[in-house]
Parts: sequence; structure tokens; C-alpha cells
Amino acid sequence: MTLPLFPLNTVLFPGCFLDLQIFEARYLDMIGRCMKQGEGFGVVCILEGEQVGKAPPMVASIGCEAVIRDFVQQDNGLLGIRVEGVRRFNLESTEVQKDQLLVGQVQWLPEQADSPLLEADDDLLALLVALGEHPMVEALDMPRPVDGRQALANQLAYLLPFMEEDKLDLLTLDSPQQRLGEIQKLLERIQGELFA
Repeated sequence: MTLPLFPLNTVLFPGCFLDLQIFEARYLDMIGRCMKQGEGFGVVCILEGEQVGKAPPMVASIGCEAVIRDFVQQDNGLLGIRVEGVRRFNLESTEVQKDQLLVGQVQWLPEQADSPLLEADDDLLALLVALGEHPMVEALDMPRPVDGRQALANQLAYLLPFMEEDKLDLLTLDSPQQRLGEIQKLLERIQGELFA
């Protein structure tokens, strides 16, 4: 399937919100088309290069489809949109259109059935609730209600201040159990660095 791509310096996860300011013509056109057709676009993390510029940046081979949930004309004249991550994809190939928009051939990744939260998840759930008190997280209307391990893993992976490479690794994992286990390891690594 062909999907228009929006390269960003961020990694989006299913069930998570992202606010964007749109000012470039190619992206204004893309957003207009997506809204008319009720379709999403792909958010892919930039590995090398710039978001704005003539040459397309080098992007990660995994991304997340984003669907527009809200939009507002901002005081500065720019279009503000809020998108929600919906499903993950592998990026098989990319091409640059005449209008400089990057489009990709994508393969949707299967999602494992969600599993209920366990007692062992209480600490991570408490961490997610604590993250929700941060003004930037609160402004995104996050965290969302968590009804399973998949939602918990996705929101933590998205909101915690991990390196982009670590977030991309987390996005490639199909299993919520694996993702939560890796998040725990990353948190322990950060704690080790803080108290070293």
C-alpha cells in the first residue's frame, strides 16, 4: 500500500497523540487530501538529514500511521493538527513526488492481541500516571485510559525520554510483554546512569 510520509524527529506509537504545526505547502496539501478522504499518513523518524529542505531525509524503516483527530487555525496563521497513532508499518521503499512529498510502500505489521494488566505492571502504571502530571503530557490529553499491557507499553515507550534509536527498537517489538520488559531495562539503565 502507498502512504504519504511525514518525516519527523520523533517516534509515534499506536494510541498516542502528537501535535503538529503545518506550514509547508506539500504537507498542507497532504493534510487536505487525508482529511477529504478520511485517510491517514505515515509518521517516520528521521535518521539523517533535515525535516525541512530540498533533499529528503533518510528515515527509519518502521513507522506508525497517524490519523487526524483535530485541527485548529493558530494565531500565527499556521495549521495546527492533533494526530493519533493507529497502526505500525514496515517501510519497504520510498519515492519523492514532484511536489517534494515523500511517499512510501508500506506493509502493515500485525498487532498481538492485548493482554490484561498484571500486578507486576503496577509500578509502570504508577509511572505513567506520574508522567501525566507533566504539563506537556497533560496538554496532549495523555496518558489515555489503559486497559491492557499493549496500551501501557505504547504510552510509556512514547512518553518516556528514551533515545530515538531505543524508541524505534521498541516500536519493532510485536509483543506487549517484550516491549514492557525492554522498557524496564531502559529505565534501569537510566537509573544506573543517574546514580553512577
